[in-house]
Amino acid sequence: MAAFIIRRILLLVPMLLGASLVIFLMLRLGPSDPALDYLRLSRIPPTDQALAEAHAMLGLDKPLLTQYFVWLWDALRLDFGTSYALQRPVLPEVLHFLPATLQLAGIALAFTMLVSVPLGMWAARHRDQWPDQVVRGVAFLGVSMPNFWLGFLLVLLFSLQLGWLPPMGRGTAANLVMPVIAVSFMSLSINARLLRASMLEVAGQRHVYYARLRGLSAGKVERGHVLRNAILPIITATGMHAGELIGGTLVIESVFGWPGLGRYAVSAIFNRDYPVIQCFTLMMVLIFVLCNLLVDIFYAWADPRIRLNAGSA
Repeated sequence: MAAFIIRRILLLVPMLLGASLVIFLMLRLGPSDPALDYLRLSRIPPTDQALAEAHAMLGLDKPLLTQYFVWLWDALRLDFGTSYALQRPVLPEVLHFLPATLQLAGIALAFTMLVSVPLGMWAARHRDQWPDQVVRGVAFLGVSMPNFWLGFLLVLLFSLQLGWLPPMGRGTAANLVMPVIAVSFMSLSINARLLRASMLEVAGQRHVYYARLRGLSAGKVERGHVLRNAILPIITATGMHAGELIGGTLVIESVFGWPGLGRYAVSAIFNRDYPVIQCFTLMMVLIFVLCNLLVDIFYAWADPRIRLNAGSA
């Protein structure tokens, strides 16, 4: 198990280096000049002299490869520069808004698991009956409806018409209800459909048939033989959902006025505040790959075949 974990961690190094290069080039090779954006956000007239000084100060007068290695070295030292708009170091600002985003995404992930697993089991238990049709209909809505549109509908119904929930802000449990539903609805829909299909597939396997022949109750067969094996694909999907949920907060935080990192990043994107955008994107990539690393480790712990295959490779 230790060798498996070390191998997975080592694979993260080239992955993160590749991601950092893509993030750097996407912004440096874009149609906009970062120096012009810096002058605009700093309210400095874009004269030729000011533009030349901005290029020198931001290091844009150096070769592109040199710029990348300078930026990468600074990033490794957790120095992501200064925000063009706020004129403050980027990392403390990002860390200030990050807890609110992690709170929203973490509760949404827990809600996804708590709702999708019973829904998937309910649909598989009543295959092709009305409960199955209901779950499939909900799943269809979940994967086809954009989360921001669902957020607007929730505000319209529960805030404007019924007056049950506050439309925006953070601070109470009531403020979490609508953002959590809007962020997690697509993920729980995918999980429910995936678990249903996985349980139906496992239910037809030979070891389940033998368990029924031994006289085990339907509940024991479902929990101990079907769900235990069918839940493994859900573990894999959870790693993807963790990153998706954090990314999904990018828009949802703006819809509900949630004071998190997504709302801060949207403002930076509109302002073309390059240091903030680079820091935010790199942090999202890091969170995403770390979530997948944890899922790989848990998957290998739950299924010894993964460790054996990885060890023989």
